[in-house]
Amino acid sequence: MQFTRRALCAASAAVLAAATLPALAAGFPDKPVKIAVGFAAGGGADIIAREVGTQMGVQIGQSFIVDNKPGATGTIAATFVAKSPADGYTIFLGSQSTMLVAPAIYPKLQFDPLKDFTPISMLVSMPMILAVHPSVPVKNMQELIALARQGKLSYASAGSGGPQHVAGELFKAGVGVDMTHIPYKGEAPALSDAVGGQVPVLFSNVPAITPYIQAGKLRAIAVTSLQRHPAFPDVPTIAEAAKLPGFEVLTWYGLFAPAGTPAPVVKKLQDEAIAALKSRDLSAKVSGQGFTIVGSTSQQFTDLMKAQVPRMDKLIRAANIRAD
Repeated sequence: MQFTRRALCAASAAVLAAATLPALAAGFPDKPVKIAVGFAAGGGADIIAREVGTQMGVQIGQSFIVDNKPGATGTIAATFVAKSPADGYTIFLGSQSTMLVAPAIYPKLQFDPLKDFTPISMLVSMPMILAVHPSVPVKNMQELIALARQGKLSYASAGSGGPQHVAGELFKAGVGVDMTHIPYKGEAPALSDAVGGQVPVLFSNVPAITPYIQAGKLRAIAVTSLQRHPAFPDVPTIAEAAKLPGFEVLTWYGLFAPAGTPAPVVKKLQDEAIAALKSRDLSAKVSGQGFTIVGSTSQQFTDLMKAQVPRMDKLIRAANIRAD
């Protein structure tokens, strides 16, 4: 009889919990939602967080407040969110630098990208362009590889451990060349020195580098995505030009909640994020900045993370990429 009572109590609790979850989502959010961003105000991550958050707020009728916590490749903000209550009121605007690269190059992180987060939606992505200064005597990938094999080239990135650095090292390892990595403290100074001819080769995000390519101040050699970029249809991919099948390094931004956040709350955030990206004004603005709108579901983003975390770890270790 005692066992039966316990079983009935457990069953009643389960039914009550199941009934509570939809009600929780229906009333969510009833106060402002904080979006932690691991990079400084004004950068790509910050811009996407503010624009998507603003539109989500309009749709829901509640504020989404960006909280910038820059430093350590975004891992300070990620750690903060991983340790926050799993109620949907503190979420994270993560990037591939923080969620894929950092776990492979920093051995003592205070979070696990797979265990400590629930992916909500990958919002946007964008490839990078491998470019050279016009004074460099190369106009295509084969000429670039031949010159690099003479040991006379270096390349700039926006910083150690970032996607530009990863793309450069994977490219070097893939084609068997050596180029000296010159890390900068951000994309702007890297571009400045590349345009000034102080560094011959550069990996840079499409939105940042486009004006310099259009002005003839830099020459595009290849893009880091699997498909050619619509803004540069005549520029081949590294995968095709360097004969490196599957080569792809993208910058992406997505929303994450702490692990254990109720599924209906995650679904609410996912649906509102996707709707925000589909809104006419925001989609035009984001696309105009060079981003590709993704708007994935939580499950699609989860599947990608499960596949990409071990893949990136393997690639980074094989290429011996380290945080300088």
